[in-house]
Amino acid sequence: HEESLKEANKLTNPDLSAAVVKELEARKLQAENAIIEAENVVKFAEKVKVSDNNSDNQIKFEGSEINESKKVDLFNNYDYQDYFLRGWKDKNNGLIQHQLYLSLKYTSDNWRNYYSATFSNENQVDITLISSNAVGCSGSSCDYTEVMELNLSDDFLRSNMETGFSIVFNSTKSTNKITIPSDYLKGYLMVAK
Repeated sequence: HEESLKEANKLTNPDLSAAVVKELEARKLQAENAIIEAENVVKFAEKVKVSDNNSDNQIKFEGSEINESKKVDLFNNYDYQDYFLRGWKDKNNGLIQHQLYLSLKYTSDNWRNYYSATFSNENQVDITLISSNAVGCSGSSCDYTEVMELNLSDDFLRSNMETGFSIVFNSTKSTNKITIPSDYLKGYLMVAK
């Protein structure tokens, strides 16, 4: 790279020299980013838990958990989002099913009652509520946890490997957006096959 930069600076046309240097720097940055992404993919793949239970003829996959928090109001209340991908492969027919598992924790005066999810293409789908819990209740609020899952097809995940994807979970009071980054998805799918 350094040798190429020296040669580019020898060009007599300053505009051409600047354009070549800019292109060389862009290519170097792109190569460095590709190396970082490849390392991240391997790290995510190494964190995927695999269990092979012969009693139910399935291989189970569970990606690492992503934890996020976002401030939701002026009173320093936060939403805590913990989520991961998991899947099952049927050993008899090779079919793979995937789910996005999401736990949302928040402080509020009432339940939000999450009922659906919306993809970036505006397709809205139902979600499955696994559990809900309220603790630490005071006169006007409680700490709520709603745990839900969303079925995702293998084709959907594989078609979004290069870009990752975002989903908005909808409730009667608010929405929560989560993003599965490309390197997480590639690492998970490297194992879940």
